[in-house]
Amino acid sequence: MPMEWKSRRVVVTGGAGFLGRQVCRILRERGVPEANIFVPRRAGFDLTGERDCGRLYRDAFPGAKVDVVFHLAAEVGGIGANRANPGRYFFANMAMALHLIEQARLDTMSERGGKFIQVGTICAYPKFTPVPFQEDELWNGYPEETNAPYGVAKKAAWQMLDAYKLQYGFKSSFVLPVNLYGPYDNFDLNSSHVIPALIRKCVEAKQRGDKEIVCWGTGSASREFLYVDDAAEGIVRAAEKMDDPTPINLGASFEITIKDLVELVVKLTGFKGAITWDATKPDGQPRRCLDTSRAKKLLDWKAQVGLEEGLNRTIAWYEQSLR
Repeated sequence: MPMEWKSRRVVVTGGAGFLGRQVCRILRERGVPEANIFVPRRAGFDLTGERDCGRLYRDAFPGAKVDVVFHLAAEVGGIGANRANPGRYFFANMAMALHLIEQARLDTMSERGGKFIQVGTICAYPKFTPVPFQEDELWNGYPEETNAPYGVAKKAAWQMLDAYKLQYGFKSSFVLPVNLYGPYDNFDLNSSHVIPALIRKCVEAKQRGDKEIVCWGTGSASREFLYVDDAAEGIVRAAEKMDDPTPINLGASFEITIKDLVELVVKLTGFKGAITWDATKPDGQPRRCLDTSRAKKLLDWKAQVGLEEGLNRTIAWYEQSLR
């Protein structure tokens, strides 16, 4: 049966973030009233703690129960941030999922026709997964070392949902978006992912008149990138169509080397200087590209925004944000 959104009370963790705000937008377009969307903020709820997660289910909608949870909140960053914070990234991501799922079960959300949507990560895939990544490969090896703690924590959340489905009949869905980018992304050079970091680096270098930019690694690694609006649509469709945590990739079905990506961002931002590669820094996982046939089959979903179009939108937003 299709999801009837108008009467649903929805919690979106991470709903103020760049992915979460697009999920909230789509939910409003689907008919969820603004008053029925609750976005917990860190100042009010420490979602790594059991007590605050329990309080979330009690306080989100006074006098009423939560029907659907989209768990998007995460502590995550690029290669440098992952290397600096492996313990924190494992704990925070594992603790949030652990407590939110258990408290949803205790609140009888599933028995009332509700559902828990967990957003995973392709960092959960083994380092040398055959390309394109298929969901059945998730357990065939250990993740790339620099982001393994984060990836393992997210994969453990999937296993928790699967176990709860088997024992309690708990309804959920689990999606694995590829690297996301778009407006409202994190552009902090110390913790951002590759696209926002590159955009900021190129824009600032152009403004200063720098003669070069320095990029990590060799540029030989490849990545796949998904525009944030496409990811949000896939996540909402997973809530509408799935009752079990069968893992589903969300990607754009292409890959680009970091070298080619840098050159494209340089062109689109108008930076005229040279590109220098610091090969003493890691490349990360050698290749990432997803098989998205399961998303097409189960969700009737595929990406709509091409990379160059998405980059132009993101660059325009970032430059506007500086004014």
